[in-house]
Amino acid sequence: MKEELLHYAWRTRQYDPLQLFTIDKQPVQVIHPGRYNQDAGPDFLEAKIKIGDTLWVGHVEIHVLASDWIKHLHANDPKYQNVILHVVYDADADAAVSGRDPLPTLELKEQLAPDMMIRYDQLMDNSAWIPCQPFLDQVDAIIWTAWLERIVIERLERKTLEIQRMLEACHWDWDSVFYQLFAAHLGMQVNKEAFLELTRRTPLTTLLKYRDNLFQLEAVLFGQAGMLSGDFQDDYPLRLQKEYAYQQKKLGLMPMSAHYWNFLRLRPSNFPTVRIAQLARIIHTTEHLFSKILAAESIREVNSLFSHAANQYWASHYQFDKPSPNQKMKRLGSQLIQNLIINVLVPFLFLYGKVKGLTRYQDKALDWLQALPAEQNTIITHWNMIRPKAENALQSQALLQLKKQHCDAKRCAHCGVGHHLLKQKQTEA
Repeated sequence: MKEELLHYAWRTRQYDPLQLFTIDKQPVQVIHPGRYNQDAGPDFLEAKIKIGDTLWVGHVEIHVLASDWIKHLHANDPKYQNVILHVVYDADADAAVSGRDPLPTLELKEQLAPDMMIRYDQLMDNSAWIPCQPFLDQVDAIIWTAWLERIVIERLERKTLEIQRMLEACHWDWDSVFYQLFAAHLGMQVNKEAFLELTRRTPLTTLLKYRDNLFQLEAVLFGQAGMLSGDFQDDYPLRLQKEYAYQQKKLGLMPMSAHYWNFLRLRPSNFPTVRIAQLARIIHTTEHLFSKILAAESIREVNSLFSHAANQYWASHYQFDKPSPNQKMKRLGSQLIQNLIINVLVPFLFLYGKVKGLTRYQDKALDWLQALPAEQNTIITHWNMIRPKAENALQSQALLQLKKQHCDAKRCAHCGVGHHLLKQKQTEA
């Protein structure tokens, strides 16, 4: 028996409500099981329980063995002073709060359905790619789709935690934080931290002074990135170098070291030099970028904001002084724009709507995910082998969350699909 299964049974009321009695034979009526607590303290908070003729409001603590109360030193812990009911699988000892009579104890050993416990053990003992893989054919498409729609909200809530922390540190300057994370994701995973360092050393307020002059923007960004300290042959980097030296002295700028940047095992179009040039062009061409994202009504409008190419020099270069035989204007690719929408724009819209109480932005965030094609990676490929293919980015984002946060940790008792399977009768299997 695992405590997680007891939490699940209590939370979802998997017991006969007419057969609940404390170990001293007082009837128990669960009016509200309480709010599930994932932090320190009792397992369920603010429950409403009628024990005998008395209505109690307080916390519920759950253990496999009643003696775990003593083992975990709850008796003298202030966080447990308001516990009103001890729910256990096996009442092998009395539990008490310091200065009070023994706690009312509810034993569930005879209350839990054998089918539920069998299925839970099957899920926990299964070594397949996901615990419920052998049973997925028992899950209707309606249940599956509804759970994906719910789990994608969980993923967005998790993604927005970083944004919220950054906003709090920046006094809720949405434009500056958007600039930081947009730049970070331009660098993809390999150069994300380097771009974040660049944005810390070069705030948006500094760059906006040069918004009308693309060359000065490029000089400041490349200089701050530590990329203008060499001996160049081409006229373009020589001019950037001269301009940055002037701006550095004027503003007291502190550049990064060039060793921050990673060029290895990257396609040339993803080199940080190209990405910095593209970032400069976006800042130059799009005033109040975050406001324009908020105002955009479609993915097509978003794409148009990022359609401008880096300056002409980069059409024939991927690095300074190293001409490329292939002439190509350096625009953001469709795949990169999709990644930016999924990982930056959508979480920002969702959080903005939540903070401002404007649900239309949260709805728009979900609409954009539904409008984008499903992502392609090893996790989604594996999902597509065992379930109908993900139809859009909303579903692929949900599947990533499901695999990483639920299936890998075997949190089946917290999963909508797991709940469906746990409450099934074995004769239905």
